[in-house]
Order: sequence, then C-alpha cells, then structure tokens
Amino acid sequence: MCAHRINIAVYPGTFDPITNGHFDLIERGARMFDKVVIAVAASPGKRPSLSLETRTTLAKAVCASLPNVEVIGFATLLTTMMHEQGATIILRGLRAVSDFEYELQLANMNRAQNPELESVFLTPAVENSYISSTIVREIAKLGGDISPLVHPQVAEALRKHYNT
Repeated sequence: MCAHRINIAVYPGTFDPITNGHFDLIERGARMFDKVVIAVAASPGKRPSLSLETRTTLAKAVCASLPNVEVIGFATLLTTMMHEQGATIILRGLRAVSDFEYELQLANMNRAQNPELESVFLTPAVENSYISSTIVREIAKLGGDISPLVHPQVAEALRKHYNT
C-alpha cells in the first residue's frame, strides 16, 4: 500500500507588502495543495520598504484564516529552503504576459538546481490583476487610499510606516 505523499507548495516573494492579489493566489493554492508555505524573502538587493519581520507578521495576519498555510521568512537560496520544507512545488502568480518570460527563466533555473521541483502558475482574479506591491507602496507613500487593495492590517501598517 502506498503512503499518501503530502503536496507542499511554496509561494515565495518579498511581499512588500502582501496584497489582495497575493491573498487571492494563496487562498486558491490552499485549496489545491495539502500545505502552502508563504516564504517571505529577505531580498536585501531589492531594498524592501518594510522589514522582514514586519512583512512576515503581516502575511501571518492576512493568512490567519487558512489552517494549511504557514508563513516563514528566509534568506537562503529558494531551492535550499524548499528542501528544508520538504516542498517540491513552487507557486507563482502571473498578472500579465510580460511576467511569463521572467517566471519561465526562474522555473527553468530552479529545475536545473533541483529536477524534483515543479512550478505552478496561477493568474489572479480579474479584480486583482492590476494590483502590485510597487503600486500599493506608491499610493501609500502619497497618502492615497489603499484599503481596496490590501488587508486592513496591511493598510494600517503602511499608514504608520509612511506617516500618512
């Protein structure tokens, strides 16, 4: 008799900040896989506006209603962290065709490092297709209303961060 293999998917990103678009993919991934690990990347090269601790805390708050979702921070190679998590699936979102070329390159590089890895691409719901963390940060910096784009705790954290 075969033992059931747990399908663990990792959704990596900087989540600076986590948006409703991210949550849309996380929620759908949580229905598709036994476990989803939201892997918040330190990404110092990207110079995130929010600290790793803040981004991880916000992701935990946003995903609190999903029992099979875990949030971790990481500062290692993605393939290394996935091995540590026992995961073989990388969950990624595609908002536009322009995202695909970059994501395909990443998927092929990850598979070259570990042939066991598979990338699964999801598109956001139409109402979330225009949302990006970059746009949310810009609106927040300029004192605009980001409440339709992010969880209330994220909106509050950004208001405090940008003192608007």
